[in-house]
Amino acid sequence: MAFNDVLESIGGVGRFQILQITFLLISVCLIGCHNFLQNFTAAIPDHHCKPVLPTNQTLPSSYTQSTAEGVLLKAPVPIDQNWKPEKCLQFAMSWWRLLSPNATVEVGDSATQVHTELCTGGWVYDVSVFESTIVTEWNLVCDLQNLRDVAQSLYMAGVLVGAGVFGVLSDRFGRRKPLIWSYLFSSYCAFRFLAGMTFSGIMLNSLSLILEWMPNKGRTVAGALLGYFVTFGQIVLAGVAYGVRNWRWLQLSVSAPFFIIFVCSWKLPESPRWLLLHNKAQVAVQNLRKVAAINGKSKEGEKINKEVLHSHMQMEAASLKSRRTVFDLFRSPVLRRVTCCLMVVWFSSSFSYYGLAMDVQKFGLNIFVVQVLFGAIDLPVVLLSTLTMVFIGRRLTMAGFLSLAGLLVFVNMFVPDELQTLRTVQAALGKGCLASSFIGAYLYSGELYPTEIRQTGMGFVSMQARLGAMVAPLVYVLRDSFPVLPPIIFGAAPLLAGVSACFLMETRHLPLLETIAEMERRSRNVSSMETVEEICLQQVERSLFKESV
Repeated sequence: MAFNDVLESIGGVGRFQILQITFLLISVCLIGCHNFLQNFTAAIPDHHCKPVLPTNQTLPSSYTQSTAEGVLLKAPVPIDQNWKPEKCLQFAMSWWRLLSPNATVEVGDSATQVHTELCTGGWVYDVSVFESTIVTEWNLVCDLQNLRDVAQSLYMAGVLVGAGVFGVLSDRFGRRKPLIWSYLFSSYCAFRFLAGMTFSGIMLNSLSLILEWMPNKGRTVAGALLGYFVTFGQIVLAGVAYGVRNWRWLQLSVSAPFFIIFVCSWKLPESPRWLLLHNKAQVAVQNLRKVAAINGKSKEGEKINKEVLHSHMQMEAASLKSRRTVFDLFRSPVLRRVTCCLMVVWFSSSFSYYGLAMDVQKFGLNIFVVQVLFGAIDLPVVLLSTLTMVFIGRRLTMAGFLSLAGLLVFVNMFVPDELQTLRTVQAALGKGCLASSFIGAYLYSGELYPTEIRQTGMGFVSMQARLGAMVAPLVYVLRDSFPVLPPIIFGAAPLLAGVSACFLMETRHLPLLETIAEMERRSRNVSSMETVEEICLQQVERSLFKESV
């Protein structure tokens, strides 16, 4: 007997499940805001060297205030090829002879023999879009601009560490308590590393609570909603950032709600599955009866006791005893091939996804509109990929969308800078394809791994996604020296992943595998049969034979 029968008896997808998932999706939406928060808090405004008037020099009395400001900018700051002030250079000469309103000097003008140097007096920033960012706060421009990308990598490193830390904590202390700790830490999101750790804590434990309280028939929709609300968070972020232009207040705006969620989360009931597997059957009975009352199934809830729960949990308890390690993923030839291919798929999807999504400012369009576009494009593309996975197959969908994403990134390299709208739309479509590969990777990986090693395999390959997200911002460090290198890397990664996906087995319409031995047999069958339907037919014939025996 399965624990799903107990959930069905107390209302299935009832009022409690709807209230619970609604509450948890609010925090997931806020996590979507935090993932892309640095697009706004670390935005780089237009800037140029700050003119410094020598102590023994004064402007002529004939200059008005506005004229003086224009002269102070024109005299010490060179003009670039786009007729804008140089961002990081100033004249190294005694430039006060250039105070004439008609005087101009360009960088490299051999006739004047003018030399330039890095800014020595700081920078002047354009505050027409953002009142302040961390870039203007700590002058993270020019030689220090790479520190901006390092800050995002630290956040993603926290996500990577948090996946391991909160995974262990949720197994040891349950789903609810680590979720509550995650809300508290996120309130101090200025510590980006800790905020990254809590991202994993909230996502992992929210998913566990939703799925472990949800009957089988509602899990597909619940899992899809979790992914959609992360995307919805990107759109919400654009709206909040449009209204709050100061980076400190913006961080506070998307973090303060966690205080309220933290207080309310103490009312969440712990997962009954976890309670039973950790010898806390009485608490599990109490929680199930409360949920039954909320769902209007009080009489059915009264029938639940320790003996009933233990009888329904025999299958889950038996599966825990056969827990495998990461090393088992590489011992079998079939498992080794599947794991290596999925590692490439997960890493490349995350690597290129965040590589595109964290650089929206480069398109030169309204950053708020671009952020909305980058978030909204995920919804229809993910829906399309879901349909193709159902009607065409997992392998072709994964390979096709990953390859399309890589091609879009490569093609975008050859679009002229003047066509910024076209470049933006192409990049957004590429990001949407990568988002769909993310959703597909979760489903496909769960179907490829057998039950006895599924959790270990899913945890290991998903960790590659965290690693890809951590490395992605660091690629932009190469942008100053090799401008074409980042798009080449971000385009090549999904193409490689698309090729890797072609070496995976198709799982459409096939039942989930239970053991590694079954996986080996299916692999041999796939290599010797032409269609998946033949495999299904063989499995039906085998089951009928067993029943007759």
